[in-house]
Parts: sequence; C-alpha cells; structure tokens
Amino acid sequence: MEKAKEADGFVFGTPVYFAHPSGQILSFLNRVFYSSAVGELYPVFAGKPGAAIASARRGGTTAAVDVIQKYFGIASMPIVTSTYWNMVHGMTPDEVRKDLEGMQTMRNIGRNMAWMLKGFAKQEKETSFADHVEATHRTDFHH
Repeated sequence: MEKAKEADGFVFGTPVYFAHPSGQILSFLNRVFYSSAVGELYPVFAGKPGAAIASARRGGTTAAVDVIQKYFGIASMPIVTSTYWNMVHGMTPDEVRKDLEGMQTMRNIGRNMAWMLKGFAKQEKETSFADHVEATHRTDFHH
C-alpha cells in the first residue's frame, strides 16, 4: 500500500480467461481497493490516472478492460485511453509482437499516460485533487 501511495498513476494488466480478467488481478484489486477506502473515499487512488490493458489469444478483451476500469470509476481515478481498445492479441509474446495495431495501441496508451501525468503534476502545484471533491453521501434504502 505504501508504494501505491507514492505512485502518480497506475497501469493494471491482465490475461483474459473466459472474457474476464484473471482471478489473480481481481483478487488483488478487490483487496487493495477495499483496504484503501476511507469511508467512501479512496485517497490512495483518487485523482491518479489509471490504465487497464488486456491480452488474449482471441476475444474477451473489452469485457476484461471494462471490469478493471470499474475500480477506477469508484475511486475517482481518471481513465487513460489509447487510440483503440487497450488490448493486444496473441498466445505468446512473439505472437503479441506481431499484433502491430495492438502494439501501437500500447505505445499510445503509454504516451497518453505520460501526457496526463505531466499535466496533473502542473495542476497539483496550484490545487490538490482533494480540494474539489465533495463529501460522499451514502444512500441506503434499508432504514
């Protein structure tokens, strides 16, 4: 958790199994996001950009990326995108390298993350992300 506090942004990647992220990444994300919550806020992650990427032999990548991005949304994290869906295809690293469009997408997501981090660093000098966040009101219909 200490390393997460020091990080400026996050890239979470997963292989795709049955059109879904791996159990390992989901277990990790469930634990780290749950343990980082303070009330309804996620101070370790809030305001820090997040990128989700997926690798599959064939399909299911968009569903897997969507699942990971749900964590970003709940934690007030800006989502880093690319020029296409954040995915590559191939069964082996050599096959992935042959996915020219996927490799281009990965390079562009890296560039977009770097651009966003630079912009946020400039903005952080003027105001903190936490300065503009409204206190969370939790709605519970089970009174």
